[in-house]
Amino acid sequence: MDRRGDKEMMPLDCWPKIMLANQEEEFITVRVQDPRIQNEGSWNSYVDYKIFLHTNSKAFTAKTSCVRRRYREFVWLRKLLQKNAGLVPVPELPGKAPFFVGSSDEFVEKRRQGLQQFLEETLQNMVLLSDSRLHLFLQSQLSLAEIEACVQGQGPLTVSDAVFSYAMSNQGWVQEEDPHSTIQLARGDDASRNIKGKTDSQDCLDQREPI
Repeated sequence: MDRRGDKEMMPLDCWPKIMLANQEEEFITVRVQDPRIQNEGSWNSYVDYKIFLHTNSKAFTAKTSCVRRRYREFVWLRKLLQKNAGLVPVPELPGKAPFFVGSSDEFVEKRRQGLQQFLEETLQNMVLLSDSRLHLFLQSQLSLAEIEACVQGQGPLTVSDAVFSYAMSNQGWVQEEDPHSTIQLARGDDASRNIKGKTDSQDCLDQREPI
């Protein structure tokens, strides 16, 4: 074995293993949680969902974020992703609700599962992951019009600045819900009381105007 000074040199065949061991495996965790009825009792009531994201990927400006989005916004996102991705297929969304279903817990839970699957599959595609609209959708609470303006360079902030600004506002710094908690359809401000295992500190602040 070679020696330099008084120190032993490590065998060359050990170097690749040590280098791999020191490299942190990249991950992206996304959860669609906490369905809530907004504007309950009015003609424009709707259900929105909390999207929790945690990652160490260099593709993301913020490593932890939390936003609330409704189904209509997912539809908008998928349409724009497909337009920009060309021939690259975009994952499907769960179907729209039949008129007579309303906001039943069973339907909302199936939709929640479908939305999470959509995001999980989307985030595995490098072409879709490179779309700035996806990042603003997941890591800012900008409206759809504001997202488009930001992407087009017509807003007051760049995409990275918009994400960073939201993250530093404390709305994005949250904890993931207990995956074993009971999912129930919550109503407005009563959500923290209607979902077991959830505390107020785990919630996203929702300051958006109804869409």
